[in-house]
Amino acid sequence: MTIARADRMHDYGHPLDNFTAIARFWSQYVSHKHGADFELGPDDVGFMMILLKTARDCHKPKPDNLVDIIGYADCVQMVREAQARESFPLSDP
Repeated sequence: MTIARADRMHDYGHPLDNFTAIARFWSQYVSHKHGADFELGPDDVGFMMILLKTARDCHKPKPDNLVDIIGYADCVQMVREAQARESFPLSDP
């Protein structure tokens, strides 16, 4: 179990909810600042955070960066799992 499925989820909520909120903030910021009309999704947030950690690791390799990359990748997986459940809810027997 990664930290994303334990402590972080307790602190920040499910990645689908948290990353959706972040995506809305980022989309609004970029749209307002650059006049670009587009919308980021929650999986974009996870991948962009992976890129942030990759850039930091290129500057100064640290084990923490790799741990965080694993955590963000797991968050993307949790987002996809939650979206799949929402798209195809289990039916009652």
